[in-house]
Amino acid sequence: MNVTKKPIDLNAHALSWIGKIHYDFGFLVQKAFSDNGLDLSKEQWSVLKRLHVNDGQSQNDLAFITHRDKASMTRLVNTMESKDLVIRKNDENDKRINRIFLTDFGKQVIQKVQPIMYDLIPAVQESLSEEEIENLIQTLKKVKAKIAEMADE
Repeated sequence: MNVTKKPIDLNAHALSWIGKIHYDFGFLVQKAFSDNGLDLSKEQWSVLKRLHVNDGQSQNDLAFITHRDKASMTRLVNTMESKDLVIRKNDENDKRINRIFLTDFGKQVIQKVQPIMYDLIPAVQESLSEEEIENLIQTLKKVKAKIAEMADE
């Protein structure tokens, strides 16, 4: 028996919307940086904010926590070094490990970006009630847990 599968309507699936929102928010972040005269990508911001919390992390740890492979993290750090946002230093105990530190200029950029992000995120969510935000977060946590469960199988 030849059964023809019905085409999937991607707009009817939550994961499709999550991807669209991720892409659109990234575009909005990039626009906000540009509008404020910042030569910074959202990926660079991701690294800066993690270094702001814990400066001097290893390049491999940064790759892991920012969900990047080692090669793309190396390219990103190279670009950030050329913009004087970070500096790479060998670990004192293990010369194979690169530690990434914020420069003074990188710290200044963080101070400029934080207010932009602190304004942008609530502005995006302002059409949602507190209850809707809480429900959305709980739902997304369930999806994330299911993905992790399936990845471990």
